[in-house]
Amino acid sequence: MEAHPFIQTVWSVLPPLIAILLAIVTRKVLLSLGLGIVLASLLLEQFNPLNSLSHLGIKVQSLFWDEGALNEWNVNILLFLLLLGCIISMLGRAGATHAFAEWAQARIKSRRQAKAMTGLLVFVFFIDDYFHSLSVGTICRPVTDRFGISRAKLAYLLDSTAAPVCVLMPVSSWGAYIIALVGGILAGYGVTGQSPLAAFITMGAMNFYAIFTLLMVILVIRGGWDLGLMQRHEAQALRGELFDSSKGTPPGVHDHEVAGGRVTDLLFAIGGLTLVTVAGLLWTGATALSESGEAFSLLGALENTNVGRALVAGGVAGLLICAISLVRERTTGKDWLHTLLVGVKGMLPAIYILLFAWTIAGLISELETGKYLASLVQQNLPIYLLPAILFILAGIMAFATGTSWGTFGVMLPIAADMTMAIDTGMLLPGMAAVMAGAVFGDHCSPISDTTILSSTGASCHHIDHVMTQLPYALSMAVVSIAGFLALGVTASMLAGLMASAIMFMVVLGFWALRRR
Repeated sequence: MEAHPFIQTVWSVLPPLIAILLAIVTRKVLLSLGLGIVLASLLLEQFNPLNSLSHLGIKVQSLFWDEGALNEWNVNILLFLLLLGCIISMLGRAGATHAFAEWAQARIKSRRQAKAMTGLLVFVFFIDDYFHSLSVGTICRPVTDRFGISRAKLAYLLDSTAAPVCVLMPVSSWGAYIIALVGGILAGYGVTGQSPLAAFITMGAMNFYAIFTLLMVILVIRGGWDLGLMQRHEAQALRGELFDSSKGTPPGVHDHEVAGGRVTDLLFAIGGLTLVTVAGLLWTGATALSESGEAFSLLGALENTNVGRALVAGGVAGLLICAISLVRERTTGKDWLHTLLVGVKGMLPAIYILLFAWTIAGLISELETGKYLASLVQQNLPIYLLPAILFILAGIMAFATGTSWGTFGVMLPIAADMTMAIDTGMLLPGMAAVMAGAVFGDHCSPISDTTILSSTGASCHHIDHVMTQLPYALSMAVVSIAGFLALGVTASMLAGLMASAIMFMVVLGFWALRRR
């Protein structure tokens, strides 16, 4: 079979590169992603316009119906977004959001406390990053608004706590997924001296990006560390300008919120959503284990769980609880319809971006962009550079493809291949570098679904979130590279942590001088 001239070649990098650069320059995300999608389709069909159109049609259809069956994951995520939009709208209409803001303002006395509440809630919602970004954004947005904290700062706090905590927690959807991948890799190479869970925990201690990103979040919460464009957004928020109205109203901002209502309405709705979602995660995982004849275990359940179904079940539960609040208020049928339509409309911008991002991610996968990037560093590589190079490569791949999970799936086996061929002692450091790089690239990418959902949860314009988070992500990447270089040279996790800590102080000094 003749080799395809564009698959797994330098040409395969063009669609994501063009989409990302255009999105940053023009701030028109859908247009930029659309051009990237068109170029990817043309490359796959060697610039035959009719075949490209047909290919694109099949790809779009596969977002909802794939290989003769419903694409359950995509449909469930979209349903959850719509349900959450309706929940937000109904809580606003019932006055619960306003009541919670009043309640929190009476108890939370400063901007620092408002930011601390946002950061700490990750330890309640760490089970999944989508769940965290959307739910915590809904809870905290009224409070951060009251204290003049910008939507960009809220989006940063959501995004920079979600993935770093999830990637370190074994009891999360991320942890279960990575443990499953690592277990297969260890078995494939006959590594019997360490369990997949123990390997995951060891790798977490070497995930310098996640560790120091969380430290940076603590400094941001304490105050004074507004890097780059974040300074402008914070200054605008303190003047009462929570978002730039010239760009339209971001998702989640509605004009029908009313005073009054009860705090318990919001707490019951979010509590019901949380409890049912967690129960759904365990139930679907336990069912899958039972069907395969395996004994129940918490990690096993999370490894086999159906996150999409659990989120939809939680969303339905939250919506029903909100409905009780509106029934108590004796809401008219016309008001019911208006409230639900406002909720759906509020989530449509995020859904459009997510659909475009999924489409370009699928086409990039067909172009094998990730494999091409990985192939660039597989030859003539000094062993001590391996962890740092794997971190950078995983970061570029996650940035270009918009998916940290996809990067895990491609890069963890490649990292294992490379390390086992050169030095078996570098197996866990190499895979830890991939985990760190994947989260870093995901934080920087405008086409990442977690970036999209963090901006949605904060009601922040998408590119504003990307551009304000970028200085933090790049700074922590520099810190991580220093750690992985030290880890490669010394093979010592402690040396890597110390090198990262020293570079962390250097980076803080650099930004402190910039602010003078």
